[in-house]
This record gives sequence, structure tokens and C-alpha cells, in this order.
Amino acid sequence: MSHGPKKVGILVGGGPAPGINAVIGAATIRAVLSGYDVVGIQDGFQWLMKGDLEHARPLSIDDVSRIHFRGGSYLGISRANPTKSQDLLEETVLSLLRLEVDKLITIGGDDTAFSASQVALQSKGRLRVVHVPKTIDNDLDLPGQADTFGFQTARHIGVELVENLMVDAKTTHRWYFVVAMGRKAGHLALGIGKAAGATLTLIPEEFPREGHVPLRTVVDLLAAAIVKRLAAGRADGVAMIAEGLVERMEEHDLEGLAGVERDAHGHVRIAEIAFADILKAEVQKRLKQFGVKATIIPKNIGYELRCADPIPYDMEYARDLGYCAAKYLAEGGTGALVAMVQGSFKAVPFDTIMDPKTGRMRVRMVDIASDRYMIARRYMLRLRKDDFDDSSQLARFASVLDISIEDFQKEFGYLVEHEPIPRTFYPDERPKPSIAPPGK
Repeated sequence: MSHGPKKVGILVGGGPAPGINAVIGAATIRAVLSGYDVVGIQDGFQWLMKGDLEHARPLSIDDVSRIHFRGGSYLGISRANPTKSQDLLEETVLSLLRLEVDKLITIGGDDTAFSASQVALQSKGRLRVVHVPKTIDNDLDLPGQADTFGFQTARHIGVELVENLMVDAKTTHRWYFVVAMGRKAGHLALGIGKAAGATLTLIPEEFPREGHVPLRTVVDLLAAAIVKRLAAGRADGVAMIAEGLVERMEEHDLEGLAGVERDAHGHVRIAEIAFADILKAEVQKRLKQFGVKATIIPKNIGYELRCADPIPYDMEYARDLGYCAAKYLAEGGTGALVAMVQGSFKAVPFDTIMDPKTGRMRVRMVDIASDRYMIARRYMLRLRKDDFDDSSQLARFASVLDISIEDFQKEFGYLVEHEPIPRTFYPDERPKPSIAPPGK
């Protein structure tokens, strides 16, 4: 029987997501009821890796019993990375042990998960560590395609914002280009766009995985959607765009554009690119070649979503995760992240969810072969292959640009070359009619 310290430490890393406080609250309550003292560690790993113990405080049930209603983080947050050096990692472990913490719950995304896994290794068994995955991007490769907590709330708030923009767009006869957070994957942009019924949504996954996404292609997709809308008698629309597209572009595609920031070496700062503004300018320039004027308003959404009060789904989901994290540690578990798969707890060992190439958690991309995505595509107003089989439709598009049908095909025909093949529901997949018994 161990006579060592019996304290559970809780910290939050990365960016905010709705539901963080629900995890903190549920984990604290479960740990206290299991007989442990709980220490709340402020600002992620920021102070621990400096050997500073002044930013940790005891947590009680009374402290946390109602925090699950609120957004933000009761314990603050930071992106401080203890894995930058061996010294920082060792200092982090020593700080936790000096606080008499022998069990650690980390809440965060892929970077925090990696830090947690390395802290566990560095402690050589002195610390038991469990991670609760969090991101509004919904791009962590969790078992059973489970959402990351915070995603549904972010989508919910995002849909409300986009609904308002759609009404404004129709009222004022303008377009909005809305860039949504999503560092690698397009889950949030697609989730908002599909639910709100945005005119179209562009995500990185719809382009071939190998190679870069040309800026010209994205510009033409948006310009063509505006043309198709004008041909239908509408001068308004809302395009949802995943910010992850910009990371798929080549630097030379962006470096000559106005407003692009550069670092001390003259390289384009991808993270600082005002993507929506660039797309607005380039699409307007493209349409101007044909004498077409469009009013476009650039808009970014993301920071508005991250600290929203969680909707009931995320409140419940995050509390389940917090409970499971504390219970897993109390029962001797370590070196894993917690997940809920169809209502059941699952511990996922760090080494099974890390990408061996990057050392980080595997990224989950949108499956563009899924029915869920195919349905979204069918409701978007964008150029499609069957548009090019309809001469009257092509004539309307060409008329908007005051060019011939042949020239329209030359300018925009390439956009549909990689269009996903529509899903067919085969007859043998349909439910068979029930056969009534004799005499009925």
C-alpha cells in the first residue's frame, strides 16, 4: 500500500473550448469523493516549467460545483510547451512533485496531449497522467469518430452568427466570405455551413491530398459560385471557408499579395495571413476581368466561439470526461487519454493515438467519401459537372460574364475535374417491405 502523496493536479493547455470548466468541476468532485486533495494549476505548464509553485491552489467541491455552466477556463490556459527542452521537462516534473501531486489531469489538444505523454515518461512512474482531449476543430482521431468536447457548442454559436450574416447578405445584396477556425481540417467550417445552409463551404479535404492547393483554384471556385448565383437572379451569398486551406497553399502564391506579413527573414507568416481579405480582393479582381462587380465582406469567426457557455450537450459530455479522467487515475490508470464511445468510457494509450511521423496526435480529416459530406455538397450552390452538360445553364453563366460558352468552359471547367462521385443508394440496401401473415 502506497504512503506517498495523494494529490490530483489539473491544468489546461492550448486554446479555449466550451466545456473546459465542466471537465475541471467533474474531475475535482470525483477526485475529492475518492479521498484525494485536488490542486488547480493556473495557466497550463507556464509556471511549472519555470519552477514557480505560486500559481497553484487547492480546489474543493464548493469551488467548482457550478462552474460547468460557464465558458472560459477557471484555471486559465496557455500554450507553454515543456517539451522544448529536457531541462524544462525535468523542471515541470519536479514542480509537480514539489506540489505533492502524483496524479495529473491535463485538458487540451494535440500539443498538450504530447506534453502530457512526455511528462508521464519523464516522471519514470512517479506521476500518473491522463489527458482529456479538447478542440473546437474536432480534428483529433478519437475512437468511434467521437466529437471533441466544445465542437458542438462552437458549431451552435457559429450557426447563429452565420444565420444573421445570411439575412444581412440577402437584405443588402452582398456576399460574405466567412473564414472559420480549423488549423488542419474542415470540420467546423463544414459543420457550420451545412447546418446554416450557407451558399457553399470550401475545406482542404476536397482537394487532392498530395501537393498544394492553388490560390487561383480557390478564387475561381468562389468567383464561379457568385456567377452561378447571379445567373439565378441573386447577388448575395455566404461562403464558409476553412482556415486550414491557407496552410495548403504555396508561399509564392501568397507572397505578392497586399497585406501579407513577413518574418525577419522575409518569409510569409502563414499564421498571420488575413485570408478572408485576400480572397475578397482576388475574387473581385477575377470578376472585374469580365466587367462583373460584387460586394464582398470578409469575416473571421473563431475567437467568438471558444469561450461561449457550453450548450447542454457539451456540459454533459465534458462532465462525463472529467469524471472518467479522475476515476481512471483513482483506479491506477496512467499514460492515456479518455474518450467516450457510444456512451461508454474508453482509455486510449498515448502511444496508440500518436502519429509516429509527427509525434503528435493523429489528425482526423473530413471524410469526403461519406454520405454526410456528399449531402452537404448537394445542397451547396457551386459549379458542378452536370452544369457543363446543360447548354442552357452554361449559356446563362456565360451571359453573366459576357463571354462565349466555350470561353466559360476554358476558364472554369477545370474546377469540376475532382468533383466527388455522388453516392447511389442501391436497391438491395433499401429495407424490404414486411409481409403480413396469412389472414391479415
